[in-house]
Amino acid sequence: MRCAVAGAVLAVGAGAAAPASACSLALALALDVSSSVDPTEYGLQADGLASALEDPDVKEAILAPGGFVTIAVYEWSGRWQHEVVAGWTALNTPAEIDALAARIRGFGRSHADYPTALGHAIGFAARLLKEAPVCDRRVLDISGDGANNDGYEPLHAYRNFELQDVTVNALVVGGIARPQLRRYFETTVIKGPGAFVEVARDYRDYARAMKRKLLREIRPPMAIGLLMRDGPG
Repeated sequence: MRCAVAGAVLAVGAGAAAPASACSLALALALDVSSSVDPTEYGLQADGLASALEDPDVKEAILAPGGFVTIAVYEWSGRWQHEVVAGWTALNTPAEIDALAARIRGFGRSHADYPTALGHAIGFAARLLKEAPVCDRRVLDISGDGANNDGYEPLHAYRNFELQDVTVNALVVGGIARPQLRRYFETTVIKGPGAFVEVARDYRDYARAMKRKLLREIRPPMAIGLLMRDGPG
């Protein structure tokens, strides 16, 4: 493993010492690198997240008045296969958003041969979120293209990790053609007030779906018109 949570999860700039009201959102973004994701799909996923962050509407939402947004990104697959792509990064300028997007694009896949351990991925996020600055909201945004098939289920993670005040949303890749998979994420994975599932038709649709998802998570009141304009998920 390239880095452990203790070493890689860093508060950037003044975010770690800022008062609670200064940070509006701590958002952990989890990318699926299990064996069901082929190299082309991985590239589309990483580039899709980077492109969504670079989108002018998303930048506007991140940089809007009312407290800064801090983001961390990690990859997940099997029980012990978790890799921090970017530690906690306070996003206060367009240049900081662009730098985070460039890091995601240039990171390179950490694992490729492991199953889908969703419960463990959520447990890892609980530890990651403990290292975040104090923020008004804490959200886990987990992407996946399959149900749990390794280790404990998400319910076990929610029972055993400190996630009581964390909202968990999901981006389900292939959820239109596989309604049962979307239903699995709706009933098993998401949690918290206002939690939701966003759907990407496939990995080529990932950037569009991630943009919609980020807008809903970052500035929900501002996102309504944009979501209607972009069409349904």
